Amino acid sequence: MTKLDPKDRLVEGDFQTEDRQLDKQLRPRTLKEYVGQQQIKDNLNIFLEAAKQRGESIEHVLLYGPPGLGKTTLAYIIANEVGANIRVTSGPAIERAGDLAAILTNLEAGDILFIDEIHRLNKVIEEVLYPAMEDFALDLVIGKGPSARTVRLDLPHFTLIGATTRYHLLSGPLRNRFGVTYRLNFYEPKEMIQIINRSARLLGFPIAKDAAEAVASRSRATPRVANRLLKRVRDFVQVKKQPSATAELARQALDQLQVDPLGLDDLDRQIIRVIIEKFKGGPVGVNSVAAALQEEAATIEEIYEPFLMQLGFLQRTPRGRTVSEAAYKHLGLTLPQEPQTKLV
Repeated sequence: MTKLDPKDRLVEGDFQTEDRQLDKQLRPRTLKEYVGQQQIKDNLNIFLEAAKQRGESIEHVLLYGPPGLGKTTLAYIIANEVGANIRVTSGPAIERAGDLAAILTNLEAGDILFIDEIHRLNKVIEEVLYPAMEDFALDLVIGKGPSARTVRLDLPHFTLIGATTRYHLLSGPLRNRFGVTYRLNFYEPKEMIQIINRSARLLGFPIAKDAAEAVASRSRATPRVANRLLKRVRDFVQVKKQPSATAELARQALDQLQVDPLGLDDLDRQIIRVIIEKFKGGPVGVNSVAAALQEEAATIEEIYEPFLMQLGFLQRTPRGRTVSEAAYKHLGLTLPQEPQTKLV
């Protein structure tokens, strides 16, 4: 059985190395260009315009939601809309309080500091961040032991934009210091088609309407996944020496990539098949599924199960995981007459 590797999945929303250049080409630069998240855009328009009219820096902003929905893009758009410089870092990259101090003291008035994966900040570093966010000051401890003293440095008025896929892991004190918080939601099918058509235009890649719909249906309502699949469809059409992407060519490309019409890849289907074939459809404990797949239970819970549950193919019950009738139908399998009743 194939070893599961989340990093190699085309349908994974997390950032991958291959996305770097694609993001630079396709990332919208203004709220007007940004497709979807209409309520957030409407609120941001008022929020940003009011700050500009007052000549003030905008309040600290927290963006959260599943990976690949555009949190980083929105941070860049906010900076562009207010004409501010943006400094980008991530929670894991700030290892010591001194790292954060160096970043903060190099900011200028009105600058934006974007911290991705902010939930992964060390708690000690969070303590340094609190006065910086509230009072625009940095408290430094100089010396050690009885001779140690605290020095407060004034900071320019800056804006912190934090992004996280795990809102619940943020500490209460840190969450409370953000002036506005927005949750990004999955995109509607028509919005995904708009995104794909826009990306195809920027790539100079002609794509038929029904071909865009085929890519959209397999993109898990996630723009990053859509752009990644579009890139692979473009490669397929180019190698086939066709002038544009038709629906048939798009379906052939995506079928060859083993991404089915609902956006499931081979690894998703493996999980469902293991529960059906080895455990009679469940209920089964996640540790048993993990052992059968030779994978970590946490990886299955955090990476694979959420989308299967979103589709209604998998349920987490007090007795364990069970596969739904819809999953059997999707895989073309017959639902057993007597489902298993004991937890494995």
